[in-house]
Amino acid sequence: MKQLVSRVTAAAWLAAPALAGSLFLSSCNSQPTATEANKTATVVSEDINAASDSAAVVADATGGGMGMAKPTGAKPAWGPNLKPEMQAVIEQLMSFKNKPLPELTAAQARKQPSPADAAMKQMRASNIPTPPLNCDTVTKALMPGVKARFYTPKGGTAPYPVIVYYHGGGWVIATNDTYAASAQALCEQTGSMVVSVEYRKGPESKFPTAHDDAFAAYQYVLKNAASMKGDPNKVAVVGESAGGNLACSVSMMARDKKVAMPKYQVLIYPIAGYDMNTPSYLANTESAPLNKGAMAWFFKNYLRTPADGKDPRINLVAANLKGLPATTVIGAEYDPLTSEGKTLADKLTAAGVKVNYKLYGGATHEFFGMAAVVPQAKEAQGVVMSDLKGALK
Repeated sequence: MKQLVSRVTAAAWLAAPALAGSLFLSSCNSQPTATEANKTATVVSEDINAASDSAAVVADATGGGMGMAKPTGAKPAWGPNLKPEMQAVIEQLMSFKNKPLPELTAAQARKQPSPADAAMKQMRASNIPTPPLNCDTVTKALMPGVKARFYTPKGGTAPYPVIVYYHGGGWVIATNDTYAASAQALCEQTGSMVVSVEYRKGPESKFPTAHDDAFAAYQYVLKNAASMKGDPNKVAVVGESAGGNLACSVSMMARDKKVAMPKYQVLIYPIAGYDMNTPSYLANTESAPLNKGAMAWFFKNYLRTPADGKDPRINLVAANLKGLPATTVIGAEYDPLTSEGKTLADKLTAAGVKVNYKLYGGATHEFFGMAAVVPQAKEAQGVVMSDLKGALK
């Protein structure tokens, strides 16, 4: 099993900013018009996501195009419906010959190449240029042990809406560098200031350290937004994987502690439970970049004891979800977290929360930041950015 790790130093390995009407692909072997794309963007089915079978070129904000990433081998046994571009990235990840996470210490795992590295390697192989960076970045310490990277639009007018972003990595590996593409895209495509939080990780800092850091960073943003050219009344939270878990936990803690709630939350393939026998866990014992064994390793390294897995901050699907902000949940077909992400979306809806749920067939965990290579990532980013702009306008 080849897994995600943090080693990327480029500020935006794949953040392909795009015009609103060109963020979607639909229908095999064709290039849709903006009208056709917007019609299909609200439907959740694999037919829509068959877009990545197309060699269509999608214009980005630079006026250039996105080349076609092509796989060289057969689809892996665990991913018979992998889309070609997604498969091409996975092939690059496999070329690193990473060791499975269960065979490594956390320190060793953090040194292995990541899906971000694989996507960059595929960009080079496909002659896909790196998009220009349209946000300024600076890293600041928020409090002892916790820092954040601030992304500020080069254009636009302050005060900016603020997105507090939490990266993935199972609360153990990865950094803001690994997930720079997602943060960059959020900044560029929504015109918001993005505060990408570098929380402390296990096993050095066990649960609930990352969760406490995440909430403390959120409170810091509320208190200091105005002095940072941000609007404290327009703050959203976004997270991927473990970061999606943190984002939802922050919303719950804000509610319970009577702190100003986020205006919106985006949970991208979030860790939302501790049950490793769900249908998607059982179907993804060999998948990459994430599988059942890797998730067990993450839990072992971050949780103090198995009892922590029942804490509502980990086991979101059993938490009190009433009163949380409107939510977008993004899922991927080849991901052990798919089942719990859908369950979370359903339980949020049952709790009276407005939810926009999208599942991307043929995609894997970690696809969201790969918009320069994977068409479904471009589509998913379009959904997320549209929802965020609507909530933060």
